Amino acid sequence: MSRIGNAPISVPGNVEISIDAANVVTVKGPKGTLKQEVNPDITIKLEDGTLTVARPTDQGRHKALHGLYRSLINNMIVGVTEGFVKELELIGVGYRASNKGNLLEIQVGYSHPIMFFIPDELKLETITEKGSPPTIRLTGIDKQLIGQVAAKIRSFRKPEPYKGKGIKYKGEIIRRKAGKTAAK
Repeated sequence: MSRIGNAPISVPGNVEISIDAANVVTVKGPKGTLKQEVNPDITIKLEDGTLTVARPTDQGRHKALHGLYRSLINNMIVGVTEGFVKELELIGVGYRASNKGNLLEIQVGYSHPIMFFIPDELKLETITEKGSPPTIRLTGIDKQLIGQVAAKIRSFRKPEPYKGKGIKYKGEIIRRKAGKTAAK
């Protein structure tokens, strides 16, 4: 069983953390500000540059919340200091991606291009180089939002197992299947 909730979080010097009476954690750093509401059962303490998350009992529900909120707060600290990046590749003949600001236009084998608006909190970049598949790059400070938007873009044309065509995460390994065999 994971004991990630017990691990203390070291807070860098350029990050400010404030905890409200309503258990709302605000993390402010060089790249921006993030807020997270925490369950009232979970207690959060900030002492000498380390943040600790504690649970009241060893019930399964409290153990789950303990690890969850510790991970969410850690992701917020990493986001406001370093940021997060997700890259998606378009694998297939004639698959293209372009953007105008935060409006993404992708062509992935349908009769029409797909227009998708990216939230303002994220930065969108499309890369088209000869010899490599078109790439969509999402950057931002909120890990949850980047993951959700990347999953939505991927859902427009998931990679299929026979030829591997579709939209996939960079570095994702697609399990391939053998095609039909000829009968005699």
